[in-house]
Amino acid sequence: MRNDIPARAREIALELTSWPSVTGSADEASFAPRLGRHLSRFDAVWVAPIAGDPRSNVFALKRGRGRRTIVLTGHFDVVPAADYGALAPLAFSPERLLPEIVARLRRTGENPLALADLESGAFLPGRGLLDMKAGLAAGIAAMEAYGGEANLLFMAVADEEERSAGARAAAPLLPAIAAEHGLEIELVINLDAISDQGDGAAGRVVALGSIGKQLVTGFVVGKEAHACYPQDGANAAYLAAELLTQFELAPELAETSGAEIAAPPTALHAKDLKSGYNVTTPAQAWLYWNTLQHRRSAAEVMDISLMLARRAMARAGRKLDRDVPVMSLAEVAARLPHAAVAEIAARIAQLRSLDLPERAKLMTAEIWAASGLSGPAVVLGFGSIPYPAVSLADAGLEDVIVTAAAGHGLSSLRYFPGISDMSFLGEASGDLSAAEANTPGWGTSFTMPAPAGYPCINIGPWGRDYHHWLERLHAPYAFDTLPSALLGVIDAVMKRR
Repeated sequence: MRNDIPARAREIALELTSWPSVTGSADEASFAPRLGRHLSRFDAVWVAPIAGDPRSNVFALKRGRGRRTIVLTGHFDVVPAADYGALAPLAFSPERLLPEIVARLRRTGENPLALADLESGAFLPGRGLLDMKAGLAAGIAAMEAYGGEANLLFMAVADEEERSAGARAAAPLLPAIAAEHGLEIELVINLDAISDQGDGAAGRVVALGSIGKQLVTGFVVGKEAHACYPQDGANAAYLAAELLTQFELAPELAETSGAEIAAPPTALHAKDLKSGYNVTTPAQAWLYWNTLQHRRSAAEVMDISLMLARRAMARAGRKLDRDVPVMSLAEVAARLPHAAVAEIAARIAQLRSLDLPERAKLMTAEIWAASGLSGPAVVLGFGSIPYPAVSLADAGLEDVIVTAAAGHGLSSLRYFPGISDMSFLGEASGDLSAAEANTPGWGTSFTMPAPAGYPCINIGPWGRDYHHWLERLHAPYAFDTLPSALLGVIDAVMKRR
């Protein structure tokens, strides 16, 4: 009965949240089989291992009365809970955590909005409840309640928080799954969460696509000098500082689509590569920035980044009275035999304990050392998996979805504002060839499937402060409105033809 959906969505969300699944942990690896058992009531359930990885994805199919199919999907991994401090043992128990967080906030007075939210009874805390197990629960509850014509395929994936290994493995499987089960996939609904620090209006939305992401890297090569004679060299830390000043919140990389603005770039890492103290200026530094896109290709992102870096190095050059050239990693790598670059990439790909940006740093440094070039200089590249921007291409389908969502109080966005697995499932725009040429780990440290190319939207819960110990979910929307909105959109899409 549809009247039971809110209670059922809450029950499922609390149960899933109680199962820890921190990215990269043994708990994450065991989550998929556990979820598979939980979903055993559906017509077909299977766990799909991720090649070369201890983790798996989970699929569950509820049969309708034909071939037409809608996919409900989301990730089950969560970020670590160490930020909860003394409350960490309760991080995965929202109802037990709630009074303890309220008591702490009353005692410290550190976040009046969070205290008001949690005292209101409308919000629930807990690691992963907002991001994004309440979304998964809404999808499961909607599947249980649905009795219409559509086939509903539920797909829960691992590792969205780091490398999207789950979605990258799952997306190429969908055509074969569709063929095996006689399905015709018409729409993918991602169930990820949106943050809203206001009254919830910005969180009660259907997103008709998702932003893209490129991690722009800067390898800075200086010229060492004694600290008593700094003018004899070029301090890599100073050159890095000029880059940081130029790139931080640079409007040139904040793409605008109508009223929607992709967040401007911000530095996620900046460090010189000295191993210890001495009075020699740093010879090298490594930086990287998060950049977000709507329609821009990797080539456009690289061109803008090169322009910004050259502007910064022109400033530095005037102070240092020397030229500081800026080039792309592809330009530097072109000076080496292809086999030499491939050998560097293959060898460093074996350092699996290192994250992708750290591997990119080591590869870039080795490529530079083998190039015969000398500093000062700046080499720009990309340091991680690209997330292609995706956007719904069918205007008629868009109208149906927007109208159905509006009937449940949801407005629409062109782009989901958070990086998401939609990038691997939806209809992608933009050429990634420049990303491939400038990402040193491409094909060795990671592989990139072609986007699956299905119409893909996001309808998920909203709340505040995810990835923070005050992560909290707006419960009435997540448990009541959201499952009903999902069913409304499914029904409307199925009536389209």
